[in-house]
Amino acid sequence: MIVVLARIAGLFAMLSLLAFGGGAGVIPEMQHAVVDVHHWMTGPQFLALFALSRAAPGPGSLLVVLIGQKAAGFLGGLVAGVAMFGPSSVLAYLAATFWLRGGTEGWRGRVSRALAPIAVGLTLASGIALWRGTEHGVLAQAVSLVATLVLAFTELNPAIMAGVGAAVLLASGIWR
Repeated sequence: MIVVLARIAGLFAMLSLLAFGGGAGVIPEMQHAVVDVHHWMTGPQFLALFALSRAAPGPGSLLVVLIGQKAAGFLGGLVAGVAMFGPSSVLAYLAATFWLRGGTEGWRGRVSRALAPIAVGLTLASGIALWRGTEHGVLAQAVSLVATLVLAFTELNPAIMAGVGAAVLLASGIWR
């Protein structure tokens, strides 16, 4: 049990420091580590926990608590949460302190512009990794693509889009 807790702490502490732009940027590596490397769960189990973390109130990064709990029970969830949020919180505090002392220097704008595409790229990679991890056919992937485009280019409430997508999949018999 101690070995599993140490692996959970190491994995999520590392991912915590790599999560530029939010936790979504590290989803592909998280999925690879927990499914393929450590075998704490299967791909469909990961996707189910991911969906649950997105549907529940609070930050989506709470997925790590669910993963930790699946791997090592309550203590695993606690270790995963502290490991994911602790290092990045300390780093954010230190960076904010340094950032605020920088005044109006030009380097701040350059750093902001440099980090923006990194955050977007990591988030896009997360979406691609989750897409590839699904075990559904062409119709389910088409529903996902249409939903993504509708949500990207309209101001439709995501709950409505999720309901429409679920209804289409239920009516088709793909999703039971």
